[in-house]
Amino acid sequence: MSDLKELEEKIKKENLLLKDNAKNLVFGKGNPKADILFIGEAPGAKEDELGIPFVGASGKELDKLLQTIELSIEDVYIANILKYRPPSNRDPTTEEIENHTPYLLNQIDIIKPKVICTLGNYSTKFVLANFEVSKMKEIPGITKLHGKIKQIRNYNVFPIYHPAAMLYNPKLREVLKEDFLKLKDFLNQSSLKKTE
Repeated sequence: MSDLKELEEKIKKENLLLKDNAKNLVFGKGNPKADILFIGEAPGAKEDELGIPFVGASGKELDKLLQTIELSIEDVYIANILKYRPPSNRDPTTEEIENHTPYLLNQIDIIKPKVICTLGNYSTKFVLANFEVSKMKEIPGITKLHGKIKQIRNYNVFPIYHPAAMLYNPKLREVLKEDFLKLKDFLNQSSLKKTE
């Protein structure tokens, strides 16, 4: 698969778990040539309605956090572990993650990011388990891992709390801001600023 549009069309035809109860496929958004890929967990209600990731309340928070480090959606690409919304925003099952992540891996192969920012527990555990669902249980939670760069395969992986976390726990707002500043420092040192 050489192209994101082609991959998106292919997924639409697949009978993925969760598809029957969802309104729309939520594939991804942003710059397909970006050096930075953000991976969230799953679409919420607004994302399901519009078919676009991070357009609800947590998406607005992510936009603000990106602005604080002088980035915008033109500089990054954003996708999720799951391509369809789980009913009532429940946590994804292992079977759903196994069913959906091959397409996320296709997206990663096409985009070839230099940095993967994982947002929250599920994407962090999946990526840090070397993209193996069966090993996710071995990875500690985001509380221990956030704000620390890890190397997985050829990727710099930067785990961050999901922006939704600060909507439920306002104390995490400062932690997220600090982590984004660490990300900015890392990007500056790596000369990975904006995507031209």
